[in-house]
Amino acid sequence: MNRKYRKTIIAGNWKMNKLPSEARSFVDELRALMPRTKTCDTVICAPYAIIPNLSRAIKDSRIAVGAQDVSTHDSGAYTGEVNIAMLSDLGVKYCIVGHSERRAYHGETDTDVNVKVHKLLEAGIIPIICVGESLEQRERDLTIEFVAYQVKSALYGLEPKDIKRCVIAYEPIWAIGTGKTATAEQAEEVCGAIRAVIRSMFDARVARAVSILYGGSMNAKNCDELLAQPDIDGGLIGGASLKTADFARIITGTVSAPPVLPELNREEGRGE
Repeated sequence: MNRKYRKTIIAGNWKMNKLPSEARSFVDELRALMPRTKTCDTVICAPYAIIPNLSRAIKDSRIAVGAQDVSTHDSGAYTGEVNIAMLSDLGVKYCIVGHSERRAYHGETDTDVNVKVHKLLEAGIIPIICVGESLEQRERDLTIEFVAYQVKSALYGLEPKDIKRCVIAYEPIWAIGTGKTATAEQAEEVCGAIRAVIRSMFDARVARAVSILYGGSMNAKNCDELLAQPDIDGGLIGGASLKTADFARIITGTVSAPPVLPELNREEGRGE
């Protein structure tokens, strides 16, 4: 992490878990376990049905509400879809786009992701853009190329000021919900490559301002090692975000950030 240039973010992705009636008790328990001082931006990305209850529960807290997806359409005859205006009206601050489960189960394309990113930014909602490779792609040594393509597609057409408001989440598909986790070195390599892609598209100043999260089964046991990496600025947490003790432990893991790298590395953008 590098707090000098960018935000540290711990975002929970509840996926299709929990009930609206459970939001209040979860938030109350989590608040009691969180560090007394703010160490990071804490976000809970919940199913649509839970967002109203969650929004009420987090009032006057240091927790923000996030959504797990949004429609590419503004309104109309799109049964089952939820648009940007609905999320804004509920006080949503963050929204996940391009999660591998949306891509795999709902046919979401890189073009869809790009459209959603533009719409979210226009509405003042921060997109958490998910990218990541399959096990087959990793075994064929295609990780960097594939992830770079996803990043470039998601950020296409954006201005530098917009990029700084985006969050990228590296989620190796082979490590989501499997209990497998990329080593800290593997995660850092890809997160560093993502920052290099942004630097090549824009410049070092823009690249070092973007928060890049790791999302492949980060948990209470491995969070310290992952969060110590210079290009990993937080986590997109799945299963561990459903347990208040584990989620709070990960949030607490952001307390001790590593020192800022020397000035000589600044232009390269590595770890910045």
